[in-house]
Amino acid sequence: MLRGVLLDLDNTLVDQEAATADALRGWLPAIGVRFSPELLSLWDEIQERHMEAWRARTVTFGEQRRRRLREFLPLIGIGYAEEDLDEIFGGYLAAYESAWRAFPDVDAALAAIAAAGLSVAVLTNGSVEQQHHKLARTGLTGRVGPVFTVEDVGAAKPDPAAFLGACARWGLSPELVLSVGDRHDLDVLAARAAGLRAVHLDRRDEGPHDEPHRIRSLTELPLSSGL
Repeated sequence: MLRGVLLDLDNTLVDQEAATADALRGWLPAIGVRFSPELLSLWDEIQERHMEAWRARTVTFGEQRRRRLREFLPLIGIGYAEEDLDEIFGGYLAAYESAWRAFPDVDAALAAIAAAGLSVAVLTNGSVEQQHHKLARTGLTGRVGPVFTVEDVGAAKPDPAAFLGACARWGLSPELVLSVGDRHDLDVLAARAAGLRAVHLDRRDEGPHDEPHRIRSLTELPLSSGL
């Protein structure tokens, strides 16, 4: 029987993509740059590259932010002093945090999980401080059970060790846990490699469409069948 639902956070519970876009729309004009979809794509690409280094624990969380700016600012024609990088990033961060919102289907999904008698937890590749802050800002603190991060379990998705570490700390055997997330590679394939069941939350219908356990909303979670 299914005992627990292990949820991803960014773009599963909280609309991180919309928050990033809204933050750039507010922050870029403040530093003299017009927002464009191309700059959003560039920011996302640079962010992922340097977040990967942080997840591999080769840089600190603060340093990955500085590295993102060192790469991004010259490409948009903005000069900077090294000692000002944290302050510059703070402008973006304030706009980003103010844009955090939970998806509309989260409340109903959490209620359904509770009604099914299942435990819930979060496994995220984010940092402890930021992700707990995100849950607080979106009203989800205390509603999603334990929160496991890279810093807690010592591994990042898609390493199966991240899922095994979360399950061990949660006190549930992997085969009794359903992983749910928006990234097929990180939240589905990696979870299955660790022995969990998994569902792909494909809000935008981007596929892969041959995934047999794919849902478009958290309200479609297969809680009774457990897959």
